[in-house]
Amino acid sequence: MKTLIRPKYVAVVLCLSLLSATVAGTVALRIAQARLAERLDQSLILTQRAIAAEIDRFRYLPQVAGHDIRISRVVTAPDTPATIDAANRYLETIAAESGASQLYLLDQSGTTIASSNWNEAGSFVGYDYSFRPYFGDAMQTGLGRFYAIGVTTGRPGYFMSTRIDLPDGHRAVMVVKVELLELQQAWRSTNALTALVDADGIVFLSGQADWLYKPLYKLPAPALERIQTTRRYDGISLTADNALLGSGQPDLSAPGPLRLGDDRRLVRSLPLPQDGWMILLAGTLTNTLTLAWSVAAFSALATVAAFLLGQTLIQRRRLIGMRLRQGRLLEAQVERRTRELAQEVDIRIAAEAELRNTQEALIHAEKMAALGRMSTAIAHEISQPLAAMEATLAAAALRAHHSDEGTSTRIETARKHIRRMLRTIKHLKSFGRRESGSLSRIRIDAPVENAIDLVRHRAQGMGVEVVFFSPDGDAPDVMAGMVRLEQVFVNLLLNALDALLLENGKTRPGGQVQVSMISDSQHVQVAVTDNGSGISSDILDKIGEPFFSSKQSGDGLGLGLSICRTILGEFGGTMQITASDSGGTRVTVSLPRATMPSVAAA
Repeated sequence: MKTLIRPKYVAVVLCLSLLSATVAGTVALRIAQARLAERLDQSLILTQRAIAAEIDRFRYLPQVAGHDIRISRVVTAPDTPATIDAANRYLETIAAESGASQLYLLDQSGTTIASSNWNEAGSFVGYDYSFRPYFGDAMQTGLGRFYAIGVTTGRPGYFMSTRIDLPDGHRAVMVVKVELLELQQAWRSTNALTALVDADGIVFLSGQADWLYKPLYKLPAPALERIQTTRRYDGISLTADNALLGSGQPDLSAPGPLRLGDDRRLVRSLPLPQDGWMILLAGTLTNTLTLAWSVAAFSALATVAAFLLGQTLIQRRRLIGMRLRQGRLLEAQVERRTRELAQEVDIRIAAEAELRNTQEALIHAEKMAALGRMSTAIAHEISQPLAAMEATLAAAALRAHHSDEGTSTRIETARKHIRRMLRTIKHLKSFGRRESGSLSRIRIDAPVENAIDLVRHRAQGMGVEVVFFSPDGDAPDVMAGMVRLEQVFVNLLLNALDALLLENGKTRPGGQVQVSMISDSQHVQVAVTDNGSGISSDILDKIGEPFFSSKQSGDGLGLGLSICRTILGEFGGTMQITASDSGGTRVTVSLPRATMPSVAAA
């Protein structure tokens, strides 16, 4: 026996290993990247809150400090040494107590007249800052904010300004400078790939030193000109050669990794609309790639191992087969004879079971016939007294109409109940009457509505609504027997109601039975649909065969649908059983439209 693996099998297993490794590695990479993106998004929210908290500490400081009397005096008399000294010392005290980097006052021309660093080497006093946007914005709108490198100190900071309007018409601008270097130092201490980007796409705060003051992509000429005019990043070269994301403008919201600097990283961003900034957070892909390669390798090895295990089992099975082949050849004749005997026994048992079922069906049919005759007799006996009662109540209602309105109402209610009983008796007499074999031209909606009336009491007792979607206009005619066609629809409706019962005998919540009708130039179709538990697909083809039932043992003989199919066959019609869209069962009856007045049944 050959034990070597064929070359074509080796090629197949290699292809399967490569395919499984590719699929598993791709899926693992996507899952790992999704989890990394989720962690980055959570870190972005925490970073945004930290930045907002740091800035909000000083956002209202210029407005509060600008209402002091010493500020008002120096704005009104900027050339008086005493008022200047008082304002300088006041601003120095406020800056020291609040933790602000600098706090200074500009006159309406943009020149510093008082500053918290008045006594330091890099004092702002006397410098003109009218070119800064925070001065122009404050003079125009009352508020201004701007992040830039200080032209005097060379230290970056966030400038927030507020316009001061005095009653005598003098104006000034109070500015606070906040250095965010503590945030940057915290990012660098944890080696976080975090950056704060301005509205032009320039990184002005970062945990990575080589990202600082680099644009994300090539800046257009108007942006470069605006940055140079406002001297935002004084002394920094912003060229396209050092753009972090290359020359293009990739979508930072894309789910995949981007090339950031010299490495490919997963980049997530969160905008800060108030200042036009954006927080950038990147994650390294080393761990995700390692995981993806590990999963791919494991998947490939598992495929090879499964193939080798399968080959081993196949070889073992072949060896066992060879050892048992001689014994099977010797036992073949005995087994064949045993099967023949078993088949004969099965055929006899099946014949006996069919005979018993046929006898039970005949007994049941005789009982149903007797029940029909009895119901006809009962209906005949009580119809006349009910008719007399109805006539008597009609006469009484006529007399009570003029004397007692309450009595007249109760009499009319009793008459409605009697008329309903008479209609039910009429259906029972029609249903129990033996019908001849002739076919007649009937409207298709008549037996449908009669069948619905017959099962309505049971449906109401179950709390189930039977809805009939009757066609617009006159219903089409078919060639059939009225009573037998009623029997078909009654059987289908009762089966639909049985399908709505749960195992505990209660009705399925929201149970409903729908009867719909469509027709064309050749045929008429009536569909009975329930939203019950439905019929399993493996027995759907057996439904309608004689003596086959899907109900619980003892609940039916399995002849109802078979009889319906036989009756419809006599009318030239068919019956189809399918699953409904609501999960229940739909039984569709199709009959040819009437083309002749009357013929004898075959």
